[in-house]
Amino acid sequence: MSDGRGLGDRIGDLFKGQEDLDLTSGDIGKPLLFLSLPIVITNLLQVAYNLADTFWLGQYSTTALAAISFAFPMIFLLISLGMGLSVAGSVLVAQHTGAEEHREAEYAASQTVTFALLVSVVLGVTGYFFVEDFLSLLGASEQVLPGATGYLQVVSLGLTAMFGFFVFISLMRGAGDTITPMLVMFGTVVLNIVLDPFLIFGWWVFPEMGVVGAAIATIFSRAVALVVGLGILLSGTRGVRIRAGDMAPDLSYLTKLLRLGIPASVEGTGRALSVNAMLFVVGTFSVTVVAAFGVGIRVFSLVFMPAIAMDRGVETMTGQNLGADRPDRAATATHFAARVSFVLLTVLGAVTLFAAPAVVGVFSDDPEVVRIGAEFLQWVAPTFGFIGIVRAYSGSFRGAGKTLTAAALAVLMLGVIRLPIAWIASRPVAVPAWFGPQIVDIFAYSMAEQGIWLAFGVSNVLAAGIAAAWFFRGTWRDADPRSAGEPTVADD
Repeated sequence: MSDGRGLGDRIGDLFKGQEDLDLTSGDIGKPLLFLSLPIVITNLLQVAYNLADTFWLGQYSTTALAAISFAFPMIFLLISLGMGLSVAGSVLVAQHTGAEEHREAEYAASQTVTFALLVSVVLGVTGYFFVEDFLSLLGASEQVLPGATGYLQVVSLGLTAMFGFFVFISLMRGAGDTITPMLVMFGTVVLNIVLDPFLIFGWWVFPEMGVVGAAIATIFSRAVALVVGLGILLSGTRGVRIRAGDMAPDLSYLTKLLRLGIPASVEGTGRALSVNAMLFVVGTFSVTVVAAFGVGIRVFSLVFMPAIAMDRGVETMTGQNLGADRPDRAATATHFAARVSFVLLTVLGAVTLFAAPAVVGVFSDDPEVVRIGAEFLQWVAPTFGFIGIVRAYSGSFRGAGKTLTAAALAVLMLGVIRLPIAWIASRPVAVPAWFGPQIVDIFAYSMAEQGIWLAFGVSNVLAAGIAAAWFFRGTWRDADPRSAGEPTVADD
């Protein structure tokens, strides 16, 4: 029997804002999935920025593709250095929202925007002047260096546009609204995809700019997204509101943001540095291997989107439920997310095993890049599910304000486990002859680039076990990042 509601009303039910979605009571699975599904789409759209660059530059030349393989990790590093503030803002907004302290949530959001934009300006200007030195340190060849340098200099100057939109996404997510950022992201991704070929190849009235053209298209699209996002936050019509009067820098509040944000930056920076350090290992191989590695990392960023979405959804669920004094519900949501992420990514891993050559072939028509890139994916695909476990528990630690714990997990996984294995397994190790010929032969054996692929799989499995064991200790339950220096915020 019809309830008299039209198709538009039913579709609207799928696009719930914070005011309609109760994260602190009732069923666990439905609100977590309603929260996470738009994050999956938003993250897929986010990856589409990079995939568009990768696709069009792959058609342009293998050297251009290798150039952005070196460029993307530095972008990740610059963003990660400042992203801790947006994580801190998201956690504070979530916990204040769960405690029904809406005016305090607005103040947290306003201060986060102010300090995040200031930090992005400093990082962008600094990065601009050190781009070439940084790429040279990573071992970028003379073929690759000019393109990668040009790409990164444009991105550095536009870092505020990129970073500002990420802050908008984080604050809206903390309030429980993941739909609005998704819709804004969609529009700007379409804009970027359309602009890319015009600026890269010099279509129509535009000059041929190659790698630099891809960077300009991305930054322009991000700037549009930032303007729209700030307009939404200032209007207060969805998610959380920012107020111009609350945006004057409050140094006492900065202390709170830094207390949560610095470890979160360490987590993001640790991930970025590990990718850069891995590029140092990969860079000792041919340009073809570097290009294949870059395509593989782009594909991973796409495959892992569901796990990252669950990570962010659990972060919000944990924050709001701890704010509402419901730690058991937060734990239940986290375990649910870990199970769902493991199953989903395991299925995606099985598909990747068979589809790897076709997937890599989308981004390059170089047979060697396709062969090596497919090999990379096939080595790592069986361990995809374990990434889901790591991300679910890391998200809960962050939502509880235990950002240092999440950072420690990332550094352990990527720096302590993955990087040493990659270095040792991918090259022969010289040992003194007095060890005996058998020992010398063992250490002289090298898996070449396959040693790097092995390191990814091993670190995924070990990190999942460590994350689960750490979470079951239960120390995250006692966190309350809202305390310590809370400013007095008068109601309007």
